[in-house]
Amino acid sequence: MTETVKLLQELIALPSVNPAFLPEGDRHGGEERVAQHLAALAQRAGLEVTLKPVVPGRPNLFVRLAPAGPSRPRQRIVLAPHMDTVGGEEIPGTLFRPRIQNGRLHGRGACDTKGSVAAMFQAVLELARKGQRPERTEVLFIGLVDEENAQLGSRAVARSRLKADLALVGEPTQLKAVTAHKGDLWLKLETRGKAAHGARPELGHNAVHDMARIVHAIESDFARRLARRRHPLLGRATINVGAIAGGRQPNIVPDRCQILIDRRLLPGETEAQARRELQSYLERRGFRARLTDTKGVPSKPLETDPKLPQVRELLRALGQRSPIGVDYFSDAGVLAAGGIPSVVFGPGNIAQAHTADEWIQLSQLEKAQRFLVHFLSRLP
Repeated sequence: MTETVKLLQELIALPSVNPAFLPEGDRHGGEERVAQHLAALAQRAGLEVTLKPVVPGRPNLFVRLAPAGPSRPRQRIVLAPHMDTVGGEEIPGTLFRPRIQNGRLHGRGACDTKGSVAAMFQAVLELARKGQRPERTEVLFIGLVDEENAQLGSRAVARSRLKADLALVGEPTQLKAVTAHKGDLWLKLETRGKAAHGARPELGHNAVHDMARIVHAIESDFARRLARRRHPLLGRATINVGAIAGGRQPNIVPDRCQILIDRRLLPGETEAQARRELQSYLERRGFRARLTDTKGVPSKPLETDPKLPQVRELLRALGQRSPIGVDYFSDAGVLAAGGIPSVVFGPGNIAQAHTADEWIQLSQLEKAQRFLVHFLSRLP
């Protein structure tokens, strides 16, 4: 068993479920166990380690691999996977018991993104131990918290004004470099009516009926309008009505109804523009509804110029002729908005993320670690 596989097994066995998905105080919550374990390994390898609290008990982990040369670093490359995972119905069953079967390692976080954590962290350790540090490039590993909820970890890094020439943000991309992804805006829409006895519905006003008309308009006409807006790597902008609630019982005319909306943003679209566009559309159609956000801070879209020197070098090293885009969002959008050119990269397939039996192909995990050692060691 290689050190990368062993490390991933250790990380899976350390629960780091995002507390947003657990009852308050649940022992499986938070990233601190993972951060402390990695910090101890890094310190034993002689690396600089800093734990920076984001919220109580949930620190970002910074591990610095200083350049080999005595002069000032010429550039900084960041490796930034997230340490938190989603939960699962089986807690505390088999989710945190790593098992290897048919060349795959199973367990919560194996793919999203403890596989990236293991590959990136082990690459840094190998560079430190074998004296393969770049001459004038600083490598900074940042284990981020809270990607699965509000992205508080990457937002803290962005606020700190950290300077870097490129960030490789760990997500399961099957070892492809992703330079663009969609952003995400969650909205709530509420209609108000007038309650009345179900035997005399004409005395009331049915908020559910109003909302049904709105849902039909959003999912048909408005969605078609968005579909005309396209991005070369990401396709069309989208909207989805994902939840609806209204009324109390059959014999009362409902006086309130609400829906929850997922609006995926293309690079160039802003949250404010998306809100105004939907609100304006509803008003033009004569719909009366109150529109509010449901997610504290929307997730940023990503578009990084593939012609940047560091991105070009990454694509060349991967043998990848052109970058790709993905539909899901990541910490890369936040870091890029904070001034760090960012690319999404890591082992695993997003199709396995958040599944009941999450797994990663061991051959891809090993290939990711070897590639990172090769790429980083050859930087100037």
